[in-house]
Amino acid sequence: MDVPRVTAEEAQRLMEGGHAYLDVRTPAEFAAGHVPGARNVPVFEQDPYGRMVPNIRFVEIVEHSLGREQAIITGCQMGGRSLRAAAMGRVTYPGWETLGLPMTAETATGDDYAAMKQAADRAGGRG
Repeated sequence: MDVPRVTAEEAQRLMEGGHAYLDVRTPAEFAAGHVPGARNVPVFEQDPYGRMVPNIRFVEIVEHSLGREQAIITGCQMGGRSLRAAAMGRVTYPGWETLGLPMTAETATGDDYAAMKQAADRAGGRG
């Protein structure tokens, strides 16, 4: 699948038009600073041995939290993780922070991975 790539400026315009920004970095990276309004679902997670492995619930949590019809822009630090996430047919772009676009450490209630995972668990009868 050929994944469309957009510049950070194009991503900003897409967000203004209604696209959701999905930060696919780790929760710690997200907490350190992210695009304002971003939601966080890591495409990789750390296993009990400290290795990064694919998040097997990634699609489930994204679809539960954002819906199947929501247009999404995926982003990470260098582009590799967002490309992996974007293979689902989403839009990706490189380099938001490197272009000097705004970043924040503030997160709206429910937009962090722990809250989104918990909501998906409740909906799926897991907890």
